[in-house]
Amino acid sequence: MGDVIDLSGDGGVLKQIVRRAKPDAIAPSDDLPVVDVHYEGILAEDGKVFDTSREDNLVFSFELGSGSVIRSWDIALKTMKVGEVAKITCKSEYAYGRAGSPPDIPPDATLIFEVELVACRPRKGASVGSVSEERARLEDLKKQREIAAASKEDDKKKREEAKAAAAARIQAKLDAKKGQGKGKGKGKSK
Repeated sequence: MGDVIDLSGDGGVLKQIVRRAKPDAIAPSDDLPVVDVHYEGILAEDGKVFDTSREDNLVFSFELGSGSVIRSWDIALKTMKVGEVAKITCKSEYAYGRAGSPPDIPPDATLIFEVELVACRPRKGASVGSVSEERARLEDLKKQREIAAASKEDDKKKREEAKAAAAARIQAKLDAKKGQGKGKGKGKSK
């Protein structure tokens, strides 16, 4: 078994890798938030198994971060890769707390889970491709908006330069007329 890793920073959620995933294994992500797991839950106090998915050989599926499982699972599963098996020790404040979950889990119980991450997948109705494509489409849209904004700025700058040039030409003509008018006036008074 691997070293014990404190995932919560306060000793509330500890992870020990029992079996490492393959190096190229995928992990849960924003694109793949739904996980399928096999697990066995044990009471730390007496070693009694209180729940397991292995008896029926059915995976348990849930979406990370949706609040559908105990907090320690959200924390721990985010750090795992498909194929990995880990022993997760959860203090009560990261599990069922003071209330417990009668009749199987007493109040303030520390729990130990052996969890295998079987798969990660997109939310129902989404596919990895569609999520990635949507992200790419939004990025393209953002770039197009930035280009359009920059183009508007350039156009505005050109208009201001054209106005300034026109004003300078008009001023030059006025100055030239003033200069001619003074010369004519001087010539006539002689």
